[in-house]
Amino acid sequence: MRNTKKLPRKQLEKFSNIFTQLGLVLVLFIIFITLEHQTEEKIMADFETTKREVVYVEPDTEVVFTKEPKVVPKIEIVKAVPFLVDEVVKGDNNIIENIIDNVKVENPVLIDIENVVEVNVEEKFVEDVDFINIQNAPIFKGCDNLSKEENKVCFEKKMKQFVQCNFDVELANEVGLHAGKHKIYTQFVIDDKGEIVDVKIRTAYKTLEKEALRVIKKLPKFKPGIQNSRTVKVRYSLPIAFSLE
Repeated sequence: MRNTKKLPRKQLEKFSNIFTQLGLVLVLFIIFITLEHQTEEKIMADFETTKREVVYVEPDTEVVFTKEPKVVPKIEIVKAVPFLVDEVVKGDNNIIENIIDNVKVENPVLIDIENVVEVNVEEKFVEDVDFINIQNAPIFKGCDNLSKEENKVCFEKKMKQFVQCNFDVELANEVGLHAGKHKIYTQFVIDDKGEIVDVKIRTAYKTLEKEALRVIKKLPKFKPGIQNSRTVKVRYSLPIAFSLE
């Protein structure tokens, strides 16, 4: 009898443990996949019922959606009512004409142009006129016999010279003003007699206000301004400017 020896490479008993372990791993993997698998839920709305409910559909059920046609309301066409033209009433052509006699016709009155008297309508008298709008400005002493425009220029030039010569700037130092340019705003009226009235001064310091009033009252008498061939009151604004170092 021939004794056959098993070859070491063909002895499968040695690998039985490995095959067993691999089988167990495979079975456990399949069980894990089965347990982790979740059933997909499908939701479908049922619009036919009165209550809004949620319907659950099984995964294998085929859902078919149908689109209902949009209902367009019919537009009723209103038939136009026929326009009825009123019947034309024929008039009576038999009109009786009445002729009126003995009508007096007045003759037009002829005007003699040579004997027409011209009447001058006087313009409204303006009592107070601003210096800019005055026709004939007041005349400062030394500005006589000049044109209207030259008289205004001469008036303002003489006024500035008069203020520079008579205003005491040292009073500004006593008040304690800071260095720089300063202004005192004054306004007065030259009346129809050429005198200064209605003086207004705007400054924060009483000392400078008194000095400005003193200078304005020292102004000479003017020849009054003329508007529409009448002497009028003229309002004039005079800013007194000075600078301190």
